[in-house]
Amino acid sequence: MLQTVLSSLNEGFVKTLELFCITLLGAIPLGLVICFLSMSKFKPIKYLSKTIIWIVRGTPLMLQLLVIYYGPGLFFGSNIWGGGSGGRFLAVSIAFIFNYACYFSEIYRGGIESISKSQYEAGQVLGMSNRQIFFRIILLQVVKRIIPPMSNEIITLVKDTSLSRTISVYEIIWSGQAFIKSSGIIWPLFFTGVYYLLFNGLLTIAFARLEKNLDYFRS
Repeated sequence: MLQTVLSSLNEGFVKTLELFCITLLGAIPLGLVICFLSMSKFKPIKYLSKTIIWIVRGTPLMLQLLVIYYGPGLFFGSNIWGGGSGGRFLAVSIAFIFNYACYFSEIYRGGIESISKSQYEAGQVLGMSNRQIFFRIILLQVVKRIIPPMSNEIITLVKDTSLSRTISVYEIIWSGQAFIKSSGIIWPLFFTGVYYLLFNGLLTIAFARLEKNLDYFRS
């Protein structure tokens, strides 16, 4: 029985890990784009970006999942995601990427705006372009400052992947809960907590080492 449970949990964890990685690969660069848009001097783009961020951060991720997956079919009469598990996973990936990109964008913005203007001015005095100033002077300091809040969001992402079951995407919580209905046992569900704890523990160690490696760069 234990082998059957572990096999099912491993399968669910692989799907959880897949969603986690896809979300980070999409949200980290998209968040930077949204950040620059929200800092744009062109006010229509700036206010539109800030409004979108406000909506995404102000509503539950579960609600966003439901709207993104079911919305197109209800409003346009067509399920753009396609049928089956592949379509549901695509929808949940888009929802997670966009949600976390908005959160990351605010972290980026806070990091960029925390840098003293004197450092920009110093770069200009040295004859550096805005691009050179950003990548050679500002970026490393921004990375150093955003690691703690980014690590918190990424660890939260690990746990938020369980929300994907809202639209019937198979993940580790689903695989653990399935044994309650099929076998009348609940202990596999508690085992899922071990997976989350171990994974988040590894992430915590990784981020702690990253912070230590960047500690030489003090602003």
